[in-house]
Amino acid sequence: MKYISTRGQSPAQSFTEILLGGLAPDGGLYLPETYPHFSDDGLARMRGMNYRELAFEVLSRFITDIPADDLQAIIDKTYTAAVYCNVRPGENAEDITPLHTLEPDLHLLCLSNGPTIAFKDMAMQLLGNLFEYVLAKAGQGINILGATSGDTGSSAEYAMRGKHGVNVFMLSPYGKMSRFQTAQMFSLQDPNIFNIAVKGVFDDCQDIVKAVSNDHAFKQANHIGAVNSINWARVAAQVVYYFKGYFAATADNRQQVSFAVPSGNFGNVCAGHIARMMGLPIRHLVVATNENDVLDEFFRTGVYRPRGSANTYHTSSPSMDISKASNFERFVFDLVGRDAGKVRELWGEVDQGGAFDLNEGSIFGKVAGFGFQSGSSSHANRMQTIRNAWETWQVMIDTHTADGLKVALERREADVPMLVLETALPAKFEDSIREALGRDPVRPAGMADLENLPQRFQVMEADANAVKQFIVEKTA
Repeated sequence: MKYISTRGQSPAQSFTEILLGGLAPDGGLYLPETYPHFSDDGLARMRGMNYRELAFEVLSRFITDIPADDLQAIIDKTYTAAVYCNVRPGENAEDITPLHTLEPDLHLLCLSNGPTIAFKDMAMQLLGNLFEYVLAKAGQGINILGATSGDTGSSAEYAMRGKHGVNVFMLSPYGKMSRFQTAQMFSLQDPNIFNIAVKGVFDDCQDIVKAVSNDHAFKQANHIGAVNSINWARVAAQVVYYFKGYFAATADNRQQVSFAVPSGNFGNVCAGHIARMMGLPIRHLVVATNENDVLDEFFRTGVYRPRGSANTYHTSSPSMDISKASNFERFVFDLVGRDAGKVRELWGEVDQGGAFDLNEGSIFGKVAGFGFQSGSSSHANRMQTIRNAWETWQVMIDTHTADGLKVALERREADVPMLVLETALPAKFEDSIREALGRDPVRPAGMADLENLPQRFQVMEADANAVKQFIVEKTA
């Protein structure tokens, strides 16, 4: 399996060649040259598999340059009940991603049982083990540079802490994460973890990561790697739980299901798009945004209009406070028939602070063929959805999952199972839960006094050169 750039001006490379990086040298994102496809017989064979077995079936199609026995060992080390132990009462940690049924044909796919109680652990724990394996084989080190709006950062840091040959430099928007999210990251004292609080919003952090990645001389000289969802391995790992959820919610492969996915950077739902392209019987992929509804606007109108920092709202579902969705480029590449020249043209407009309209040339009319729908949610919506979930099903959900559930209920179809992808456990957003329910969420063991731990972080301006200088100083 070889990987190509969405912008078409970088050479095709293998999985391990792109694993440690982020953007392709031409500024694009990597995708497989072709998507592997599972037949009906293949799906039938996979139906009874556990999570580790499914992960190998899916990931071995994407990772062809790591020996099968080694890949299986990495997967077996990653997806264990001991790692994904933060399950709700009555759920089986061995399932890794248990399906929680709210009512017939309405389910939560529980993805937040990992060490940082957010769905990002599903991919990040695998990425940490893949990095360690590949770096050991190559005898080299790496400086990971990432950006987070809340959950990616802690998942990356918990996956990479103590890993030999790995330093992590994580950018986050100063003062714009929940107290729990902030403490989860900033309280880490491991010498290979560096937290940088940027005066700005997530998009400023993401722009810095892209700017550093596009400085090819600096990137090469300082061994810069990426763990954001621009990293292909993150997306590939997330494909697995779409298969797991589908099999858990259906009796046979004649059934279709829909997935409602809280979306900010488009990485999670992009994995669903890829699962669908691989033959998984997905009827609809429902993109659920918060007040930062750039993606909802696109799927309603065909116009993609990223917003600047001043017009990106700080909301009660902060991990989705994103107005420039990096992974969206991967979907548009498929939407325009993998025409890299067209993608360069479109993102030329975006990179200049502009927008694009895919109604011209009837491109937008093809979106329906990929199964996408969308909707948005406000603060009042998510508070009401949290209350309804508690009163109706005795299930406590976080604010992001509430955005997904609100839009899922609007888009449900008779006899089509709807799976809402859980984003985090409610303990990460105590203020909002207290506002909605008048009570505190239960915290997992060991997280009771997180905010009282000493914190270690550096506040910086939104300046790529300052970040580069910081990396050089800390790794000298």
